[in-house]
Amino acid sequence: MRTHLDNGGDAPLHPAARAAYLRALDDGWADPRRLHAEGRRAAVLLGAARESLAASLGARTEEVHLAASHTAALHAGVLAVRTGRRRRGPVVVLPRIERAAVRHAAELALPGVEPRTELVDVDRAGRVDAEAMAAALALPGVALACLQQANGEVGTCQPLARVAEAARAASVPLLVDAGAALGHVPAPAAWDLLAADPADWGGPRGVGVLAVRSRVRWGRSWPQDPEPWFPGGVSVPAAFAAAASLEAVTADRQAEDERRRALVARVRASVARIPDTEVVGDPQDRLPHVVTFSFLYVDGEALVTELDRAGFGVGSGSACTASTLEPSHVLAAMGVLTHGNVRIALDRTTSEDDVDRFLAELPRAVARVRSMLGAEGL
Repeated sequence: MRTHLDNGGDAPLHPAARAAYLRALDDGWADPRRLHAEGRRAAVLLGAARESLAASLGARTEEVHLAASHTAALHAGVLAVRTGRRRRGPVVVLPRIERAAVRHAAELALPGVEPRTELVDVDRAGRVDAEAMAAALALPGVALACLQQANGEVGTCQPLARVAEAARAASVPLLVDAGAALGHVPAPAAWDLLAADPADWGGPRGVGVLAVRSRVRWGRSWPQDPEPWFPGGVSVPAAFAAAASLEAVTADRQAEDERRRALVARVRASVARIPDTEVVGDPQDRLPHVVTFSFLYVDGEALVTELDRAGFGVGSGSACTASTLEPSHVLAAMGVLTHGNVRIALDRTTSEDDVDRFLAELPRAVARVRSMLGAEGL
């Protein structure tokens, strides 16, 4: 029996998303920019998707833009604000644990805009220092601030309200990456730009969301197109399915929150009993479905492979590759154990039995990997 526990960013397609996608394939396959009846039907579905997403985000419909992916949404948000506010300065303020897509966009050289980042430390739970973030925002030449609503690798929620207040005081727009949080916790209220990932809440891949308040100054770093933010537009069926699934998961979020938090608490308590183990992330102020832990004397990739052989698909926060063998920048910034790492994210379909079987197998898998590495009894 296979049990998939790596649902962060790639959750199984929600039934509401599947139904909406199939409907839109029949009614929304045409180019929504065309004036014929087929194009108008597609435009109606696309408009309904943007209106629904806007309502979920607390935005106006015209402030919601649809990208080909979450990564594309983050890239566009960072680059557009850096371009539009280049006279203000080149600095992008962000915590050390921000997603690679944000860091890479902040570090990219643009015409007339040399990259400069101001990195802010986090504590051992993965939470940014709000006071240090505010101090960085008060520096001269800051064009943009970036902050995750919650870190998808360790689950810790960020002090978003305090940082947003500091950003407003400094007249700096704040880009909130809600990619790991939206659909699992309420949408944030304070943001200037917000990026979200439908694949994380059970929507389809092939679409990302970027909401931009009308007050934000931005400029294109890409060629002009009838679709100002994302040239060429987006798949209408994917957009319609993303909106439908967000409505569905929002409707049962409270019940799912309680159920998955109870399962995560069970995982954290059980894993902590395995010798030489560190369970990371805030135990309370966190996403309801993500839990990460690391094992001393264990290779993370070997452990993921061993669990896969036993029928469990899990992720690894170690982010190692055969070519670089570099540990996760998130875990390194937190100052916690960076190797022997496993990350699980529970889907709405994850059952108590799934978790119980995983917790029964995990100690055996850890012991086998330690044995292969000759680390027994250390």
